[in-house]
Amino acid sequence: MAKQPDWEAVESAYRAGSLSVRAIGEAHGVTHVAIGKRAAKEGWQRDLSEKVRAATKAKVTKAVTTDGYQSKAVTDDEIIEEASDQLTAVVLSHRKGLARWQAIADKLNDTLNDMSVAPDAVGEFSRALNAGVDAQLKIIKGQRQAFNLDTVEGDKTVSDLAALMDELSTEA
Repeated sequence: MAKQPDWEAVESAYRAGSLSVRAIGEAHGVTHVAIGKRAAKEGWQRDLSEKVRAATKAKVTKAVTTDGYQSKAVTDDEIIEEASDQLTAVVLSHRKGLARWQAIADKLNDTLNDMSVAPDAVGEFSRALNAGVDAQLKIIKGQRQAFNLDTVEGDKTVSDLAALMDELSTEA
C-alpha cells in the first residue's frame, strides 16, 4: 500500500510560495497535478510569499547584526515562520560563501603583493579566482531561483558582483 502524502505539509509549502509546485511535489512524493487539483478543491492560495520575504529579511538582518482529511489547520504565522527559516538559511549560506571567496581573493592579493611573480603566473591565479567566483555566483543564482528570492534588487546585486569580479580579474 502506497504511503499517503502529508497534505498538511504540502499545503504549508504551497501557501508559503517559496518553492515551485513541482519542487513541492518532488519533496512530498506527489505530482504537481495532484497538488494543483487539491489546491483548487480546497481553495489554497499562494499568498504568503511577501510575508515570508519580509520575515526572512528581518531574520537575516537580526542574524547579521547580532551574530483529503486534514488535522488542525496550519496558521499563516506557522507557515511564514517555517518558510522564512528556510530562506534565512539560504541567504546566510550565500553570505558565508561570499566571505570565503573574499578571503581567497585577499590571500591572492597578499601573495601577489609579497612575491615576485612571473607575468605568466599572474594569469593562472586570476583565472582560478575568476572560475571560483563564477561557480559561487551560479550556485547562488540557482538557489535564489529555487526559493523565489529573485527580485530586481537581488538580480542587480548578483550582476554587479559578477561585473566587479570580472573587472578585478582583468586588472591583475
